[in-house]
Amino acid sequence: MTRSAVDEAKPARAREVPEPPADSTGRRRFRTDLVTIVLFLLPALVLFGLLVLAPILLASYTSLFKWNGLGGPPEDFIGLDNFTRLFSDKVFLGDLQHAAILIALTVVFQLPFALAIALLLCQRIRGRMAFRLLFFAPYVLSEVIAGVLFAMVFSPNRGLANHLFGLVGLEDLATNWLADPAVVLYSLFFVITWKYFGFHMILYVAARQAIPDEIIEAATIDGASPWETFRYVTLPLLGPTIRISIFLAVIGTIQLFDLVWVLTRGGPIHASETMAVTMFDFGFVRSQVGYGSAISVVMFMISFVFALFYQRFVMRRDIEGAVTGMRDRR
Repeated sequence: MTRSAVDEAKPARAREVPEPPADSTGRRRFRTDLVTIVLFLLPALVLFGLLVLAPILLASYTSLFKWNGLGGPPEDFIGLDNFTRLFSDKVFLGDLQHAAILIALTVVFQLPFALAIALLLCQRIRGRMAFRLLFFAPYVLSEVIAGVLFAMVFSPNRGLANHLFGLVGLEDLATNWLADPAVVLYSLFFVITWKYFGFHMILYVAARQAIPDEIIEAATIDGASPWETFRYVTLPLLGPTIRISIFLAVIGTIQLFDLVWVLTRGGPIHASETMAVTMFDFGFVRSQVGYGSAISVVMFMISFVFALFYQRFVMRRDIEGAVTGMRDRR
């Protein structure tokens, strides 16, 4: 056979080799991708199961028993009696009222204050980076340190708060801030604002810096006043950040524990008690683990239901916009 004949025969033999079906190649690639995804997600799923799902299931189980946490697994099954007791307990109902008051004060005062400071620090003023650092610094401190600090500030004898009132001639306003049932919750809110408003301020600063200056300049050129520019341009563009800020503030208030425990331990006479403090008191101090677990389950359900409704009715446009943006990038 000549060399030319051999060359002509090679393509024919190559064509005779059967190619793998497209379906089998697609299945093989899908299996490979699936294994890769599972391997990457497995560590996170294990941690989520151990640190989130397992405690939820354990608390739900123990809430159905009268148990002190000792002597092995719970055996004294009482069904929903812990929950029946819970919603007839004046202390827990007071906790719900305190949470509602703190949430209202946060939304009405703390977050607008953080937004105002953020917009001010986005202006071209001297030392704005130092002010941002100064206002954000309290958030970096632990809740325990903040609690100890303000326990000294609100001390009735040599506390800084009463001393300042004395310096400006307002001695009549001096009081025992953490021992007066009429003012202790508002004193607690002051500490919460000092501790957390810097976090929300930084969120608003980042969101404001993401707004192109050309949009603000165009509104100014069109004759919009500073208030109209804020009302119709800046505020709507800050909407997604404001909504997530409110969400984080509400969830954090529902779970508030450290500051309250260090400052007042819920006193006096339960005037500053929160759900988390009541749960800790019954679960670990009084060794009524079943009742404490019931409180934790109710706290989880309140947070979960709020998160579902908030995302469904308030953050729906933000979530849909994020999903649309991901699809467009694909």
